[in-house]
Amino acid sequence: MIIVADNLRITLPAIGHAVDRLDPGPIRKLADACRNAGAQAIDINSGPLSRHPEEKMTFLVRTVQAAADLPIVLDTANPRAMAAGLAACTQKTMINGVSLEPEKLKRILPLARQHDCDIIGYLLRPDGQVPVDAPGRMEAAVALFNEMQTAGISPGKIIIDPVVAPLAWQDGNRQNMAVLEVIRTLPDLLGFPVRTIAGLSNLTTGAPDPDTRRRYQLAFLPMLAAAGASMILLNVMDTEIMREVESCRNIIDGGIFTWEPPYSPLHAIGR
Repeated sequence: MIIVADNLRITLPAIGHAVDRLDPGPIRKLADACRNAGAQAIDINSGPLSRHPEEKMTFLVRTVQAAADLPIVLDTANPRAMAAGLAACTQKTMINGVSLEPEKLKRILPLARQHDCDIIGYLLRPDGQVPVDAPGRMEAAVALFNEMQTAGISPGKIIIDPVVAPLAWQDGNRQNMAVLEVIRTLPDLLGFPVRTIAGLSNLTTGAPDPDTRRRYQLAFLPMLAAAGASMILLNVMDTEIMREVESCRNIIDGGIFTWEPPYSPLHAIGR
């Protein structure tokens, strides 16, 4: 179970201002902190980058790479920014992501083929809406897998995101039970050991306070681990969440169990 830091977001005022000024200091500091906290990859969530997208994404990628020798997940809906980020990457890279939305299939999917990198596929309908149940998500998975194969993407490059739903949604509980079912079922459905990723922070979007966010994320994380999620996108700065990650790994690794010492962030690196 690989942990991807979701902490580097342009919506954070300090990061947004740093990107506008092309100031590497705050970004370098955050990337280094994510690595020290146990992140095994860093998601660069740059938003749409409507102004100077190539320059800003290139700056972000180079700054993060200089601070942390980790794989990078490029998270932007702007194809120009995505292309610039891929060109600047010298480390392992993942595109985040593509769906059945026609514009994304047309503009994002070819970049994965061109750069031969991993790509995350969201289980959304062509209209961008989330299917409300497991059959709908699995139907989207089959259709998206076929689109990727047609585009020349090898199965080993594909990572499926079944889309964790906010609990604040009217049917959020039911949808997240569907997410678990999809993660368990996808390898048999698609006929190969497909990797999956889940955005844990999405679960508590709109939660009233940090304690509520932590409480429900701590409850759902072991469910994702038990279902077989390959990657989890989460806040690596939350030491309680990272301690839970380590406990889940100790249980699902399959080795002989021994009591571990108190959690150390460095202990998680490289697993």
